[in-house]
Amino acid sequence: MFDIADRLIHAVDAGRTLVVATAISIEGSAPRTVGTSMAFDGQSVIGSIAGGCVEGAVVETCEQVLADGVARTVEFGVSDESAFSVGLTCGGQLRIHVQPVTAQIVSALRERSSITSVICDGDEPELFVEHPPIQPRMIIFGAMEFSVALAPAAAALGYRVTVCDPRPLFATSTRFSTAEVVVSWPTDYLAVTPVDERTVICILSHDARFDAELITQALELPVAYVGAMGSRTTHDRRVASLRERGVTDAAMLRLHSPIGLDLGSSTPEETAISILAEVLAARAGGSALPLSVTTGTIHTVSRAVVA
Repeated sequence: MFDIADRLIHAVDAGRTLVVATAISIEGSAPRTVGTSMAFDGQSVIGSIAGGCVEGAVVETCEQVLADGVARTVEFGVSDESAFSVGLTCGGQLRIHVQPVTAQIVSALRERSSITSVICDGDEPELFVEHPPIQPRMIIFGAMEFSVALAPAAAALGYRVTVCDPRPLFATSTRFSTAEVVVSWPTDYLAVTPVDERTVICILSHDARFDAELITQALELPVAYVGAMGSRTTHDRRVASLRERGVTDAAMLRLHSPIGLDLGSSTPEETAISILAEVLAARAGGSALPLSVTTGTIHTVSRAVVA
């Protein structure tokens, strides 16, 4: 439910009575993941539970729950034929729980605390637990036009974005309204700010005063991604400087430089997509190849979190 939390809370605050359908189990190929939700108030929907598949059939169940207030669990796609009949043409199997949106659910969404739903469609009740997602960080060094494009694009993907630059004229909240703005020497800031295995570091600064030292420092941290912008010539010069600083071959392999995938991008907005595409591939272990030339399941199989 956390994927539609803001919109769901807004609807409840506006006085709408809703039910929410949540994917509690997915087997095989399906376009969304466990925990994806869709809310319905009898007239309109919020969100999408299967990327367009099965929504019509889910709405019918939602209408029943709206009418009598009794939660229900339904399954779609047990076989390829039944999957096709409700629009689940990818051949996966979905188990969906539909329940009224209660005050307890809304409170948990506001407080970003775990939500436990009781599933009573079998011999023994199950507990489906949804935990609030942990928001990953993206730290962008360099307050430039490419950063202006990257910051909101990363925020739209769920990143908590920080832009760091030592120049107060360029590092302003007006330019970066969707990000935390830090006016600080980059190496000083990176030395004290918390990072973890989900953190993404994008060095877009092109500043010879600190770039090599900053990259060296970033490669020593247990982060998900370190990328640095620059031309091929800049990259070669950067590698030489990193070698002089004692950066190992193993650490160098973690550096994405020049940053981004080769999408033919040139504008700041196109470059932001190129960078984020590489970040997503690196974090998820994707090949970054066109799906048309790969084989196997497109989406990772997910299962419910039950107790």
